[in-house]
Amino acid sequence: MRPVGYIANNDVVLLESGCSYLPALLAAIGAARLEILYETYIYSEDKTAHAVTKALAEAAGRGVKVRVVVDWFGTGSRTARRLGEEFHAAGVHYRMFNPWFKRGVARSHRKICVVDNEVAFVGGINTNDDLLCDYAPYEPLPGPRWDFAVAVRGPLVHEIHREAQAQWMRVGHLDVVRRVKLFREMRKKPAPHGDGPMRAALVVRDNLRNRRTIQRAYLQAFGRARKRVLMATPYFAPGRKLRDAMCQAARRGVDVCLLIGVGEFRMQDAVAYSFYPQLLACGVRIVEYRSTQLHAKVAVVDDDWATVGSSNCDALSLFVNQEANVVVRDAGFAAGMADKIEKGIAAGVPVQLEDLRRLGWVRRFSHGAAFFLYKLTMRIFSIGYA
Repeated sequence: MRPVGYIANNDVVLLESGCSYLPALLAAIGAARLEILYETYIYSEDKTAHAVTKALAEAAGRGVKVRVVVDWFGTGSRTARRLGEEFHAAGVHYRMFNPWFKRGVARSHRKICVVDNEVAFVGGINTNDDLLCDYAPYEPLPGPRWDFAVAVRGPLVHEIHREAQAQWMRVGHLDVVRRVKLFREMRKKPAPHGDGPMRAALVVRDNLRNRRTIQRAYLQAFGRARKRVLMATPYFAPGRKLRDAMCQAARRGVDVCLLIGVGEFRMQDAVAYSFYPQLLACGVRIVEYRSTQLHAKVAVVDDDWATVGSSNCDALSLFVNQEANVVVRDAGFAAGMADKIEKGIAAGVPVQLEDLRRLGWVRRFSHGAAFFLYKLTMRIFSIGYA
């Protein structure tokens, strides 16, 4: 497998949920002088989204070139259309990703902001209020949504900027020749360099040049794991390779713990439950997070590998949608991320193999049926899911 290309000498700061992310984002937008590239999956109509819209409009008003890409499906057609009208009036350049599924079923699930090619934000946090549910709009959550992003400064920002610029071009109306040229240009990978602190890499997934890049990053990390694997994900339905990698790590004595969000979608929960017996039998610890909506897509392996991004551990993120993660090789960053995940594990509910054995046959059958339907659907829409 092609290794992840790390770049040294970065400053990567972990931001937990909107209470940390939003002030940092608004401060960066407010200080912008030249350019802002902004991508999101959900762009809501609540007070948080209005604050971001106001900041972007003000930046455009003082002469900053502001480009915004929202996912048409994630944001909703009416909201996306109204947002376009508001941005147009403010002088903000605006595009929707794949309206009416004209380019297939893939969605842009990325959350990226790059300001002046100096600071970049990458993670799982959408443009919406932490205290309001995103799958049942405006329904209050029992606590702030649990999610993460990173603020990046240093050489890696140039790669994030290049990827965001390319996405803006791809979403536009490029002819075939220009698309081929862009494809060739984006295939050029930066040469990995430096052994300095905070080595980091941008790992993206799309349906052209990077179909399995994020999954490969996980497989490489799990394959090298010697002490621990901690993963938090709201949805768990990966392909066989990733499940096998977790089991193999657990069998060789690695402490593998999977923290899963539950309670959003009954079908998704049933699919995840169908994997529990295999994982628990291999020695993988499974903990369900029920305190509030878990939206984090993060992992830590051993003492110096961590990732934060938009990619869930399911077939949609790993094989269909466009995603963006940052992988960091740094002991201090990994320790901080591990501490956050371990606190989530402590607040969760462990799943025991004995509990599953006591389930009635109807529930066990429903879990198997859910997996069968999910697998069939994903094989139709993706290549590589098993």
